[in-house]
Formats: sequence, structure tokens, C-alpha cells
Amino acid sequence: MSTTNPSPLWQPTAEGIAQAQVTKFQTWAAERHGAPADGGYPALHRWSVDELDTFWKAVTEWFDVRFSTPYTRVLGDRAMPGAAWFPGGTLNYAEHALRAAETRADEPALLYVDETHEPVPVTWSDLRRQVGSLAAELRALGVRPGDRVSGYLPNIPQAVVALLATAAVGGVWTSCAPDFGARSVLDRFQQVEPVVLFAVDGYRYGGKQHDRRDTVAELRRELPTLRAVVHIPLLGTEAPEGALEWSALTSADVEPVFEQVPFDHPLWVLYSSGTTGLPKAIVQSQGGILVEHLKQLGLHCDLGPGDRFFWYTSTGWMMWNFLVSGLLTGTTIVLYDGSPGYPDTGAQWRIAERTGATLFGTSAAYVMACRKADVHPSRDFDLGRVRCVATTGSPLPPDGFRWLHDEVRDDLWIASVSGGTDVCSCFAGAVPTLPVYIGELQAAGLGTDLQSWDAGGKPLTDEVGELVVTNPMPSMPIRFWNDPDGSRYHDSYFDTYPGVWRHGDWITITSRGSVVIHGRSDSTLNRGGVRMGSADIYEAVERLPEIKESLVIGVEQPDGGYWMPLFVHLAPGAALDEDLLNRIKGTIREQLSPRHVPDEVIEVPGVPHTLTGKRIEVPVKRLLQGASMEKAVNVGSVDNVELLRFYEKLARERG
Repeated sequence: MSTTNPSPLWQPTAEGIAQAQVTKFQTWAAERHGAPADGGYPALHRWSVDELDTFWKAVTEWFDVRFSTPYTRVLGDRAMPGAAWFPGGTLNYAEHALRAAETRADEPALLYVDETHEPVPVTWSDLRRQVGSLAAELRALGVRPGDRVSGYLPNIPQAVVALLATAAVGGVWTSCAPDFGARSVLDRFQQVEPVVLFAVDGYRYGGKQHDRRDTVAELRRELPTLRAVVHIPLLGTEAPEGALEWSALTSADVEPVFEQVPFDHPLWVLYSSGTTGLPKAIVQSQGGILVEHLKQLGLHCDLGPGDRFFWYTSTGWMMWNFLVSGLLTGTTIVLYDGSPGYPDTGAQWRIAERTGATLFGTSAAYVMACRKADVHPSRDFDLGRVRCVATTGSPLPPDGFRWLHDEVRDDLWIASVSGGTDVCSCFAGAVPTLPVYIGELQAAGLGTDLQSWDAGGKPLTDEVGELVVTNPMPSMPIRFWNDPDGSRYHDSYFDTYPGVWRHGDWITITSRGSVVIHGRSDSTLNRGGVRMGSADIYEAVERLPEIKESLVIGVEQPDGGYWMPLFVHLAPGAALDEDLLNRIKGTIREQLSPRHVPDEVIEVPGVPHTLTGKRIEVPVKRLLQGASMEKAVNVGSVDNVELLRFYEKLARERG
């Protein structure tokens, strides 16, 4: 990794730095809590990890977190896993999410957009009223603190209402998007045994209607713990027999009653992509998510009451939960339900324009698709209100940074962020007061002691190592569901470095404090001791117009050898001839490393993904090593199982 000091792509203005919430927080924390007044963000970050208790106390005060019962101390136990945050304190997440209704009742809390791209507002007062009505009905149905409530829902206002009403009564929310098939949903919901299911009759995507009534009927049959099913007629159908009508449960004018729960009371269950075995059912707490998201959205994303926050996501991905938490900062959140590229590739930019989004979040893949499709956002859309474009899901390649800078605005704040479902937050990413360098995340998050370690646990600078976090974060899982002795939780993050969170990504922390993500460490390419993340290969290869998508795997052979094939899904009309083969190999040799030129380039009918859109690398690696389909992958978590059969067949043919 070069240690040279390149010129930044973007620098915040002096006025922008002065106006940023993180600057105001630092000044206030210096006066009240001994934070450094000088040294900007790097000094504040150092203080936030050195004085962890004081930092998080300051966050709760700055954002006026309402504890109905005071906490006895900030951090009762620092051990990982098992850190005890704010013991004794009680509060409610939903109460904080609806606070803006007290002062801005008639302003929009939500802007809902479907594939017509016409925003429909839901005001703060109406959101609060619906949550109050539904929370009362949930209590009448016997839902008590700790009971699980599930949603089979797209990204619609009803999903937000159901989540907040569940949190208001102290229930535990969990959701899947309606493009998940029944088996995949049951692999998740059967683990947590929900008592209520909110379900749509279908959804619209890509200009078509998708009827899901048969799937909902199967979920009802296979979830014996359900006491009630609530029908949301997105396609206008009648409620099935025995189901309750959404409109009947949300029509009353009832003040919400917020159950005051302990800080570590479960808020929701998220699921890992679950590429092997059953998905991990990750439990996060009301208080932990509340304070982590206030920090992340209020200080790092710099969101507040004047903002509009749009992130393209589905309810099956942690970014949906993160988006909903925009309400905590009084921000209007934008819910888009539909295809990311309908009716054309520029769709998300059109939504950003029509909703007046100030922070627009999307995937790195969408940015690169726009670049390939010759989309010109600033020419075709009025994006004057967009001050930040953020990306996640995979590392944003350098060409993506340049394209956003050139095609959206040259003074655009570009925030590539990286975190995980496991913490429902970011380890590194957006800082409004720091410069942006091409291909790099701006810095580690406040309160997050992010480091890059070698195999022996030695910290590295300007070198590739394992992403580790050496102190607890409030949003780390309180546990996994159905993991009574905590062994699966421990083995997932703490088996490599005892007491230290190892996330499973390769990263470089530069001497400037910025961060580069190289891809998953468990599918990293290691040729002759030179390690490289798969993301680096994809970024180089997929610049070629003939390559629609690629998948690279490093397979350790029984004889000690190493086979590294590159699988390519070609664009329509392209052929894997000698010319293209040479250009693929030349690109990797010249731009990355001669050691990482693949042993073979193999054309494939497609690249398999998880249901949340991540390329499936490790299960393909296991198939190529001879594992059976059943042992290599949880087929319910894959978007197209037939694509995997290609790799299974290839492994058989190779012997």
C-alpha cells in the first residue's frame, strides 16, 4: 500500500466544518467532558476510544436521550462478548424515533415512493397516531415485552409503523422482504417463533405485480406460534380468512404508550446472509441501537431536521433498519419500494431529485452500473439538494469516486462506508469534516477502535490485515437467538483473537487515518504470500465493457497447490475469445499484480448472490473443493440455485 500523500478528491469548506454537528459536539464535549478542543476529528476520535465511557455518556447528553430510570454507570463490563452498557437505565427506542412529532407535527416524517416515482408524504403526527393505534392493538392481542413480531413486507410506510409499534410495546421486530421465498423466510422466522405476522398480498417490481398470497399461506401453516396475521392489501386483494385488516388496526386516534425497557432489551433480530447453515439470528438492543445510530446518523452523516435521507434498500437488509433510524435525528426518511433500475438505470437519481434528498445512499454496484450505462445525473436531474452520496454493500472502486465527482458535482461529499449486519452500523466511513481520497473511506467511526492486525495480533499501518475492533460498541449483538451458551456468537467473531472482534474483512488503515476495504478475509486471494481482496479484482476486470460481472475464487489444493479461476458473466453479444482473454489477464497484471493473474478464465451463465445481493464466494469455493451442495450452502439464501449447479458440475469434472 502506497504511503504517498495524494491530493484529496474533495475537501470540506471552512464553513462546512464549522457548521457540522460533529464540530459543535467536539466544542461542547471539550467544555463539558474534557474532550480535546483542538486537533479536529483525529483528536476527537482518539479521545472517544481512550475515554470510551465518557464519550458515550456525552453522546447520550448531546442527543438528549431520555432515560426513564437512570443508569448506574456507562459500561458495567468491558469484556467482549458480554459488555454491559448503561446498566439500570430504562428507555424506549420508538419514543425517541417519534419525538419530532412534538414540534413538527405537520411536516413529513416519511416520503413514500413507488415505481411511479411520485412521493407520498406521511406527517409526523400521522405516523405517531398510527403507531399509537397499532401499539394498542398489539397489546390487545396479548403481545408482551420480549414477544417477537414479524414482517413479510416491502419498503413501505406500514413496515415503519409496524416496527415502531412493536418497539413501543417492548416487542422484538424481525422482517424479510417479499422477494424471499417461503423456505428462506422460514429459516429465519422459525428460529425466533413470532406471535404476529404482518404480510402483504404481493409487491410491484420492474413494472410487474408479484402475488405472494400462496407464500403467506405457507408461512401461516409453518409458523405455529402465530396468534394473529395482519393483511396489508398492497395489490388490493381481500384479506384471507382469519387475517386482520391493517386499516382496522391503525385507524384509532390513540396516544402511543411507550414501554420503558432495560437498555439491553432486544429491539430486533437481523439475519446474516446465511450462506452456510441456518442464518445467524442476531439480536440487538433498544438502547444500543439508539445511541449507536444517533452517533452515526447525527454526527457522521450530519443529519438533522432539515434533511431528507434516502437509501435504496429492502426490509431484508440492515440498511433498512439504519434508514428508519433517521427518524431519531428528526430527519425525513425516503422509502422507495421498487426496482433500483426501473424504468431506466437513472431511476434512483430521479427519486433523489423528486424527494429533495440531501443524503442519497446506494450500492457501489448501482454507481458502477450508472457509469457503464452512460447515465449523466447532473445533466438530467436537479440534484442541487444532494450534498452527500454514500455507498455500501461492497467497496466503491476508484472509478466510482471519479464518476460521482465528475457526473454529479465536483464539490460532492462522497462517503463510502463499511460495517455489517452484525453491528447494524458502520465501522468506518462518513466524516463531514475530513477530506475524501479516491478509493478510501474517510476514517474509523467515533467510539470504534478499528485496527488492522496481522495473524499474530500486531497492528499494521499502510499494510493489509484483518479488520478488528478492540473495544465494545453498544450495537454489537447482545446474543444470537437459540445460542444458549453463546458458543456460536463467540465462534463468529472472537475465536481468532480472544476478546477482540474480528469481522472477516481485509482492510488497510493508512497513515492518514483513512481506511481501504479489500473484501472478505475468508475469501481472500493469497498467491505466494501476497494477499489481495476479491474486490480489487472485480474493480479492475469489470471496467472492461464485455464483462457484466465476475467472480474470483482462490482454492487451496490437497497437494499444497493453489488454483485461482476467474469466472466471467459476459455482456450480451460478447465472446470470450483470445483478445478478451488477453485483455482480462493484462488488466490484472498491469493494474494489480502479476501474481494474481487467474489460472483460468471461465465463462459462466451468471454469478450467484445472496438474497441481499452479495456475491457468493465462500460457498462456491467449498463447492470447488468438493463439498456437496447441502454442505456448501444454504440454498434458501441464494438468489439463483441453478447457477450454483454450474460450479458443482465443474468440481466433479475436475476430479
